[in-house]
Amino acid sequence: MGIELDVKSFDDALKILSKDYKIFAPIRLKGKGAFSDTDLVTYGEISSYRDIELSEKSRYSPKEIIYPITQTLFYFTEDEYKEPEIDNKGIIVFLRPCDANSYLKLDNIFLKNGPYEDNYYKRLRDKVKFFVIECTKGFSTCFCVSTGSNKFLDYDVFFRFDNDRITCDVKNDEFSYAFSGKEVEFTPEFIEKNEIEVNLPDIDKISQNLEYVFNHELWDEYTKRCIACGRCTVSCPTCSCFSMQDIFYKDNPKCGERRRVWASCMVDGFTDVAGGHSYRQKYGERMRFKVMHKIYDYKKRFGTTMCVGCGRCDDVCPEYISFIKIVSKVTDVVER
Repeated sequence: MGIELDVKSFDDALKILSKDYKIFAPIRLKGKGAFSDTDLVTYGEISSYRDIELSEKSRYSPKEIIYPITQTLFYFTEDEYKEPEIDNKGIIVFLRPCDANSYLKLDNIFLKNGPYEDNYYKRLRDKVKFFVIECTKGFSTCFCVSTGSNKFLDYDVFFRFDNDRITCDVKNDEFSYAFSGKEVEFTPEFIEKNEIEVNLPDIDKISQNLEYVFNHELWDEYTKRCIACGRCTVSCPTCSCFSMQDIFYKDNPKCGERRRVWASCMVDGFTDVAGGHSYRQKYGERMRFKVMHKIYDYKKRFGTTMCVGCGRCDDVCPEYISFIKIVSKVTDVVER
């Protein structure tokens, strides 16, 4: 059974929930797009139904809600250090199934990728409640069905937005107090077929032919085409590379803070090491590293592809490089 809401009752629920939660959803920022007089669709805090952008895919994913672009890990002096306080409120995120699944991919990286959990990630991640938006059509560059990220059943509340008619399924009783309305028959639906289908390579076949795939000429194309801007990794909901920065205060150089800052395997300087050496200087080599991590290395370790098929990397690339086509090429090479 579900609950049918009108816009007012939905906004009333948001108002009730905002006392204990910060609420995020896709929003439209007027005039903030990459080109003049264009808008930017990204994630931000909302307070009403009209704030939510449902007609267009967000350029950026919701990962920065729990994995900030710049995050202060601790403040330090000569004698001691202190971790920053975090907001006591919980976090509600309205997101589509692919993005909800991307949080699970990040969990593997930050919480299950060795003997220790990343506490800075975990204390934000533990606050998250999933308010999943029904998505049955997708967008032109989506291929979530191919990656198995088209469904997400471990939601707290599931929403169907049909113009101003809203239906929800409250699975987590923790939120039942906020939603009231007419009870109706309701079964969540998920997309079953994208416009694009991607044939992912068999990882066992890659393992058997790893050196051949590694040295294949297909990567040379991207040495010529890629400009190493890193937009694909910034927009990606599962890319998780970072670097560390120690910031020393001008008024007291013996005090400062350590920050974690997003980085990218695609940009210059990422593989620089002591002694002036640098690995993967060719852009095609970087592309190989990124792609193989998404479809091979990660799957070999965690049993699932890292990519969720959101298609954002294809949407934002200024050189029109298609991740979808690269994966298809790898599959063809492996099958041959």
